[in-house]
This record gives sequence, structure tokens and C-alpha cells, in this order.
Amino acid sequence: MCPRLFSWLLLPCCLDVFRHELPGARAASAPSAAKTLVWGPGLEADVVLPARFLYIQAVDSSGNNLTASPGENTFEVKIVSPVEQFTRIWIQVLDRRDGSFLVRYRMYATYTDLHIHILLKNKHIAKSPFVLKGPVYHEGCDCPQHSGSLWEADMHCPQSFPQIDRDLSLYTSVDPERNAREIPQRFGQRQSLCHYTIKDNKVYVKTFGEHVGFRIFMDAILLSLTRKVQLPDMEFFVNLGDWPLEKRKPTDNIHPIFSWCGSNNTRDIVMPTYDLTESVLETMGRVSLDMMSVQANSGPSWPEKNATAFWRGRDSRQERLELVKLSRAHPDMIDAAFTNFFFFKHDESLYGPLVKHVSFFDFFKYKYQINIDGTVAAYRLPYLLAGDSVVLKQDSGYYEHFYNELRPWEHYIPIRADLGDLLEKIQWARDHDEETKRIALAGQQFARNHLMGDKIFCYYYKLFQEYAKLQVTEPEVREGMELVQQPTDDLFPCSCHRTRVRDTNKLSSLELHTSTLTHTGNQDNKCGI
Repeated sequence: MCPRLFSWLLLPCCLDVFRHELPGARAASAPSAAKTLVWGPGLEADVVLPARFLYIQAVDSSGNNLTASPGENTFEVKIVSPVEQFTRIWIQVLDRRDGSFLVRYRMYATYTDLHIHILLKNKHIAKSPFVLKGPVYHEGCDCPQHSGSLWEADMHCPQSFPQIDRDLSLYTSVDPERNAREIPQRFGQRQSLCHYTIKDNKVYVKTFGEHVGFRIFMDAILLSLTRKVQLPDMEFFVNLGDWPLEKRKPTDNIHPIFSWCGSNNTRDIVMPTYDLTESVLETMGRVSLDMMSVQANSGPSWPEKNATAFWRGRDSRQERLELVKLSRAHPDMIDAAFTNFFFFKHDESLYGPLVKHVSFFDFFKYKYQINIDGTVAAYRLPYLLAGDSVVLKQDSGYYEHFYNELRPWEHYIPIRADLGDLLEKIQWARDHDEETKRIALAGQQFARNHLMGDKIFCYYYKLFQEYAKLQVTEPEVREGMELVQQPTDDLFPCSCHRTRVRDTNKLSSLELHTSTLTHTGNQDNKCGI
């Protein structure tokens, strides 16, 4: 049994244990206002996110967690500022249908203090009202925490990310001056790149190539980060295309290129995908599919899901054609079809007709979700994991920033790259329903623990922080770079009350690198850039 007092960081693990120990046993119980649990980053004033969030776990009077929904309107949430007559805050209470709720709210102004009232039949639950001592800054407020270490502590960031360690282990040093000369010459003619410099927490950029529209995603996360925390001075290149670029061997003169996708035969430095990044920035904004909305739209309960493997998408890989062919031969096991033809238009008569787009949330009417590469990794995997179905993931040479932390048969069911064992794996899942359900729940918990917005911000910050330490020449605002302006909000401007603190964030890149070498030595035989 988990202890009654938790930090909000430890609660998800214990609640996951409850879900496994009490499968449906508490579905009909009534929640208790006194014993119901509330936790999460949305209860902390210094955790600034585009959409803040917190959790409610319904607990009955005997202290048992409910494992099914007590009703989507069970809890009422109000957020008020005692010194303001009106608060511009949009609140949503999302029923996760497992006895827990995700409460998210987006602030459109900054407030001196906030009081969060969570009610069950007009009675406060847990320690409600929760008081956030301000100022409580909203997403649009340009008020960075000048101490990076304090910001990481406030955000409860992990001390490290294994993928960052792997990617940067190829470099003992990074030379911005050299990269500024060589990378545009090597890649700038045929590829679409952005050359960024962060200087005094301002963002500067120069683009190379024709197709640079995806720059908006990188601009957006950099501006959002610099509003929240002082970034180290740094200079780096971002690949705007699908395919990772650096194909040289680590023993050769490799260049550090930041990409949204990595592969086993390239050396790019991987960031969270533009899709996942935008979904974090635009949660409760212009996107409808994000890591929170999926949790409230994961389809019917496990026994009521269709025991068929499901897939929809476009024709961006040969194996997808084979999948549709398999579906036609085995419609009792696979429901796969194309919603768009682009790469293999001459084969439309063989693999068509096209079907209508299906809402992503309707995918979860099916127990088995097939994840198969497109041009590179299929960027839908975070959302598939967050649902209530099990993922059958194709073995792939491509990966996103979190793939290497996933474990086959623990978080997903692996299938061969050529799909040769797909039918066998579907049959195995049908024959081992309880074990398959456990894999689905483990994958879901992984997504909840590692792929929410707070962790995405932490990943970007840690990546930039560790990369900046490798720089051996001073980052510069180069000729042709333009300042990326912060958006303005004349209607609801905010006043920043932060006090500047001397921190390693404000050390120059040379100081950081010298400090790193002093403590760790520089004896590894790696490629110096």
C-alpha cells in the first residue's frame, strides 16, 4: 500500500499500482471529499506552461482508489484571484475514465495570486482551496527565471535524459565559428536549415534552402523557453526536413545538426518532434490532438473495444502498401486503409479506394494500434501510447527523442520491419488478453510520465544547456541573422518581478566549457567540432 502522503511526483507510480491491483473493483464506489487526492504541477505558481495541469484521483471513504469513472461531472473546479473581479482562465476537467481526472487550465493574463477550488457536491476536496502565491505568470509573459538551476528545480526536471547523453557523447567540443563556416557550405544548398544564435536570451536566425516554413515551430519553442528561463548563449543549426542529415562516421569530421528525428545510420542530435512540440505549445489553443485531450478520449473500456488491429494514414512507405494488402486478405484481423495517396499515386487502383479521415480519438475503439513508419518515424506514437489500446510497433531504424527508453513487450508489442509476423502478433494479443492489457497500460503510463508538456520543456532546456557547455568559441549574431521578436499583448501586459541571480546560465560558453573540462578532464578520444 502506498503511503497517504506523497509528493506529486511520486503519486502517478502508486496510482498505477492501484489500477493494476483493483481491476474494476471500485467502479461503483462513491468518492470521498476528504480522501480524494489532488496533485500536479498546476498547483505550483512557478511551473509556467501554455496549459497548466493537475490531477484528481477519486478515493472512496474506505481509502480505496476508484478504477472507473464516477461520472464526468463529479468534480467542479473554479480558479479565482482574490484581487481581481474577473479572471481570464479557461478550465477543462477531463475524465480519464479510470477513476482519475486531468484538470487543465490556460491563463490569458498574469495574476497576483490564484485560488484553485475543487469541489465534490459543493464540498472542498483534499486541501482545496489550493493557493498559488503570485505573481502567477501566464504563457505570454516575458519574465524568465534567471537561474537555470532554480527553474529546473521548480519544473522538477530529471537530472538527465539518456538520449541527450547519447547524442552529445560524440562531441568533446563544439566550435560555433567553424560550424558557421562549414555547415552552410555542406548542407545549405540542398537542405532546409535554420542557423540560430541565442544571445542574452534573445533569438536570432538565418535560414538556408527553399522550404523553411517549418521554422515557425522552432521559433515558437525558443521564444516560449526564453520567456520562462534564461537560456545559455549558444549557436546551432536545425534541420527543417524529414530525414536526419549527418551520415558521416563518428570518427570523421561530423557536424552537430539538430533534427526532429534520428536514425541508426545518422548522427543528428534529436529534439522532440515539431508535432509534439506544437501540441504542447497550442494545448487548449489551435490544436485538438494533444497529450491531454487523448487521455479523455481513449475510447470504450478494454472489454468493449474491437479486437481488430487498426491503421489509417497516407502512402508514405512501401510497408504501408503491404499493410493495406494484408488487411484485404485478413479483414477479420486488420482494418487498414489509406486516407491519402501522394507517393504511390500510380498504385491507387491497387490499394484504393481512399477512405474518409477518421477522428484520431476513434482509433481507440480498437484494441490494437499499428504504428508503422512514414517517410521517417511515425510522429503519432506519443498519442497512440497515451490512449487505452496496445501499440504494435514496427521495428525501425528511425527514432524520436524517447524511443530508446521504450521496452518491447513492456510498453508495446514489437513487429518485424517487413510486417512478416504482424498476423502472428495480433493472434498472440488475442490469445493473451490480460497480458496485452497490461502492456497497453504500461505504455499509457510511460506517455503520462514522460511525454507531457512539462517534460518536453525540460528536455529542450537540458539539451541546450548541455550543448552550450561544449562550445569552445563564443556564439555570435552572424551577418544576415534577424531577431525573432517576442509576440506582444497590449491588452494584458505583464510586469516581471524576477530578480537577476548570477548563475551558470550567464557564464559565457567558454567559461562553461572550461569549467566542464576542469571537472571531467578531456581525455576521451572523440570527435572535436
